[in-house]
Amino acid sequence: MKDFASSESPKVQAQLDRLAALSLPQGRIGIDAVKVLLARLGDPQDRLPPVFHVAGTNGKGSTCAYLRATLEAEGLRVHATTSPHLVRYNERIRIAGELIGDDALAELLGEVLDSASSLEISFFEATIAAAFLAFSRAPADACVIEVGMGGRFDATNVIARPAVCGIVTLGIDHERFLLAPEAGTPREPLARIAFEKAGIAKHGVPLVTLDHPSAAAREIAAAAHRSGARLVMRGKDWDAKIGETVDYSDANGTLSLPLPNLPGAHQADNAALAIAMLRHQDAVEVSAEAMALGIGSARWPARLQLLGNGPLAALARGREIWLDGGHNPDAGAAIARYFAGQRLHLIIGMLANKDPGALIAPLAGNLASVTAVPVPGHEHHGAAAFGPDTIAMPDAASALAAVPDDGLPVLICGSLYLAGDVLRLNGEVPV
Repeated sequence: MKDFASSESPKVQAQLDRLAALSLPQGRIGIDAVKVLLARLGDPQDRLPPVFHVAGTNGKGSTCAYLRATLEAEGLRVHATTSPHLVRYNERIRIAGELIGDDALAELLGEVLDSASSLEISFFEATIAAAFLAFSRAPADACVIEVGMGGRFDATNVIARPAVCGIVTLGIDHERFLLAPEAGTPREPLARIAFEKAGIAKHGVPLVTLDHPSAAAREIAAAAHRSGARLVMRGKDWDAKIGETVDYSDANGTLSLPLPNLPGAHQADNAALAIAMLRHQDAVEVSAEAMALGIGSARWPARLQLLGNGPLAALARGREIWLDGGHNPDAGAAIARYFAGQRLHLIIGMLANKDPGALIAPLAGNLASVTAVPVPGHEHHGAAAFGPDTIAMPDAASALAAVPDDGLPVLICGSLYLAGDVLRLNGEVPV
């Protein structure tokens, strides 16, 4: 499936059209092509400021948001690349704190795609090449890079020596790529996922992780040993107790930090990992005061986001509308924990290659109604996939207008692509 993008700028759209025509419809496993492309561009990945590299299944984007907010609270200039975008392709490339502008983006993509002549590259590979090229040309103090898929063969894994690497929560996702049979790889699914994510480990570089199930933890430790990375694991080398505050501790001391503003207990774990990454690298100095400010100020849209006032929200007649782009079992469990004991109306749209039960099963006891909507521009599940009582509606606006007038909150979830469309319709474009 193509990672579709569009732009109101004709110059950007012309380049996005070229990108869509060149990209591999199903993505790619392997980094040989992106290495060739980057070499043609002068290897910009070798001229970046200190890199904070983040892999995992769920929580990568949030952890990157905490890293960026904390570094910026210290007064540092930060480049960042995350994916996917929600509304505008520009969201994928942030230069020294600001989303890349349309004119610069059009010129950058044109240069990358011209250099890609005769190469069969993917949408994501071209995006990463463009981001690295932009980052190499603008001064900054740090660079936050989110892995796209997996880690071992992800296009971002061309960074030879990051300042620090991190691995967030692990779960089953992108099975076609990450669980494809391969000699010498683990057979147990979660262990294989850990093997792939830990492929970002680099010699002499701290590899900071959460506490993972034993089979996954063994694979991460083995990857760190093979690469010569310095493993820094929660529960052994650092810890964080989550209560009214985030009470962080490691060999260098303790910190008492505020809980994140981002909703959900899992966000405190993501924030703690960001703090551990910052404290176990020596490329930049970050104060405890900046860490506290960063945790409290970080924003990351479409992750248990309460929609604000807007045209779409007005259809819900004053009730709360929650938005989440989660689409796998780990995300479903986190969402269910947040809404434990709360009745709600669910509006769901999921890509055809995702498991409908990933969200429906953990939320089953909460659901006053379920409405299925399309995921704009993508193949998606029909209403029957979510259960016999599910109602089909043509879009999120129609679904919201039809929700019973009982005051219960509404949760819209199932896909980041759907979440992006909801934000666009409600006038909440990420900046």
